[in-house]
Amino acid sequence: MRRSEFLRAVETEFQARAASLINDLVLSALGNRTAVEALADGAPPRDIWLALCVEMDVPENRRHGAGRQEPRRR
Repeated sequence: MRRSEFLRAVETEFQARAASLINDLVLSALGNRTAVEALADGAPPRDIWLALCVEMDVPENRRHGAGRQEPRRR
């Protein structure tokens, strides 16, 4: 998962709360850092996404593949 895919997944899943969650929510699974801090420290976006999903009780069927754009039609 790329950073852009992470940000798209967060926006899609959490909508108006997205910015607040990544800036303010401290995630114990990430060493008591926010998502923004973890990204700045070089943590893989996929790990951050999954930690955020666990913390926010996102159903598993909405966790995998999130943030990916649909492939272009040829």
